[in-house]
Amino acid sequence: MTDRKERQREGYRAADPAEGPLTTDQGVAVDHTDDSLTVGERGPTLLEDFHFREKLMHFDHERIPERVVHARGAGAYGYFEPYESCAEFTRAAFLQDPSVRTPVFVRFSTVAGPRGSADTVRDVRGFATKFYTSEGNYDLVGNNMPVFFIQDGIKFPDFVHAVKPEPQNEIPTGSSAHDTLWDFVSLQPETLHMMMWLMSDRAIPRSYRMMQGFGVHTFRFVDARGQGTLVKFHWKPKLGVHSLVWDEAQECQGRDPDFNRRDLWQSIEAGEFPEYELGAQLIPEEDEFGFDFDLLDATKIVPEEQVPVRPLGRMVLDRNPENFFAETEQVAFHTANVVPGIDFTDDPLLQARNFSYLDTQLIRLGGPNFAQLPVNQPVAPVRTNQRDGYHQSAIHTGTSYSPNSLGGGCPAIAGADGYAFSHYPERVDGAKLRKRAESFKDFYSQAAMFWNSMSDWERQHIVDAFRFELGKVGAVQVRERTVEQLTHIDQGLATAVAEGIGVATPAVANTEHKPLASPALSLTNLHGDGSIRTRRIAVLVTDGVDTGQLAQAQEALSSQGAVVEALASHDGKVRGADGNGYAVDRALPTVASVLYDAVLLPGGPTGTPELRSDETAMRFVRDAYRHGKAIGALGSGVGIVSALEPEGLHIASGHGHVCADRGVVTDATTGTASEEFTRAFTDAVAAHRHWSRPHLRV
Repeated sequence: MTDRKERQREGYRAADPAEGPLTTDQGVAVDHTDDSLTVGERGPTLLEDFHFREKLMHFDHERIPERVVHARGAGAYGYFEPYESCAEFTRAAFLQDPSVRTPVFVRFSTVAGPRGSADTVRDVRGFATKFYTSEGNYDLVGNNMPVFFIQDGIKFPDFVHAVKPEPQNEIPTGSSAHDTLWDFVSLQPETLHMMMWLMSDRAIPRSYRMMQGFGVHTFRFVDARGQGTLVKFHWKPKLGVHSLVWDEAQECQGRDPDFNRRDLWQSIEAGEFPEYELGAQLIPEEDEFGFDFDLLDATKIVPEEQVPVRPLGRMVLDRNPENFFAETEQVAFHTANVVPGIDFTDDPLLQARNFSYLDTQLIRLGGPNFAQLPVNQPVAPVRTNQRDGYHQSAIHTGTSYSPNSLGGGCPAIAGADGYAFSHYPERVDGAKLRKRAESFKDFYSQAAMFWNSMSDWERQHIVDAFRFELGKVGAVQVRERTVEQLTHIDQGLATAVAEGIGVATPAVANTEHKPLASPALSLTNLHGDGSIRTRRIAVLVTDGVDTGQLAQAQEALSSQGAVVEALASHDGKVRGADGNGYAVDRALPTVASVLYDAVLLPGGPTGTPELRSDETAMRFVRDAYRHGKAIGALGSGVGIVSALEPEGLHIASGHGHVCADRGVVTDATTGTASEEFTRAFTDAVAAHRHWSRPHLRV
């Protein structure tokens, strides 16, 4: 089944290369493209070689300016459908009819690094959605964190300049661990709430498919009567919210710098379509000032315990782009792309984005006609008086001004039937001045709430992240000033960070914020549907593996949607205990534990000793253990787990006995993979991490 956007794209696809010869841009067939036209075999190249000149000219102009931020991204098409009509609070057409699917394009991205940086850096992730609605394009341009670094867009150039590489040496690439960023942070306490999110595991997501999204700002819904409701948008992934750990993220940058992009692409190709629920926190206009923070402050959240998230509908991503440049690279998002029923507030950061995004597209995409690019083109009819300019591809007829009589008054202004966009008639008055509202000046309460909401292992990861980042800062005064700021959040946090970076712990700050917590902020409460769909499970095999037992376990896991791969010291096949060959999916030297979610060690009469003597295999298992991943062992494979000597863990030692202890599941039985074992191992994989293991620190 194709949607309106897919049918529209049909007209833009290039000719099938298999249906005819190579041609020039003018459609002239080419019979030779390997040698330039020259005078003799060794003579000068002739200027009349139009194919050579066209080919080189186009190559010389193939690159466009990359985005200043969000340069590295991955995208996908899909659809959105509401659960029920939302007419009680918005007249937006795409939120009315559960039977109507609205096409979408989503682009995920990292913020700080260039296009050539790695996926798994510690960074904010963009989560931008373009809805191709019947009323025009609506862009929900958000991030995977619900707050931002600054309150007013006038500070955005300062922040980006600070987080980008040092100007004298262009180092570091795609990293926030350097002097200028932390100098800015230490002098701008409004950044601290966002920095707590950035130092948490939210900054290193396991997958774009397991990542929340947020609209960040407070927007406004408007119903058919013109009544407004304040709204904050949330995307929640069906698979739950899961992250890497810092040690894994760093190794992934070397093992597979495209880790998140590849994961998204392969999942869609395999038919495991990412799914997200769109929800909204709805706040009546009369309650705008009923909070102890300002709803227009983009460095604040509305705790879900105060205003629950109301589910609105679901989004499914079911098609990969056909050309990365034409679609993922040229897609142009803009916070001001709204439709009737959705409007803005006076959030000063949102107001700045509404100006900046359009300005950015003009230089990046070479002129004012970027909305005509296929990925940006709305499915709603477009009738404007805009004309000409770079890359104008439409052939216009008629007049190009309004009002007119020679063109029959067309295109006519929309009537007063509620079809057209109408700005919310909010009353605005006041003196012109440059001054931040007093309601914006609590910089610490919500940063402290985030810290108070974390589990013990999340807090330890935050401390480790601060130590790593500030440990890269050369200016001692910046380290000291940042730690002083942390005392306003939590003295224990500040002390732990200070001890790690070699500065004195400052005196206890006089904080006035309440010790609030929000359970919805902790990853421990965001496990999603509890399935193991798309989880990558590595099975370590050698000659002598019990192929019958392995086949049982593999079938049980694959039937639940897991991706199970057999790894050995070499490609090809291993010889099973029954004498038959067993196909190997990947050779161990080409992969690593960080690329998988769990490890399974099957048994066999001769396989275990060989694995135990393979340092690459043992390192694979050790890394999985210390990263808190599920480990399953069957038959003689139990000996491999025992060889790790995980003090305090209960390991199966007898036949027919399944032990499941903190994500390590063992069964010494030979010949079968019992239902009890696969059920326990499945539960361990679904839990994602097991941080209560002894001696576990990453």
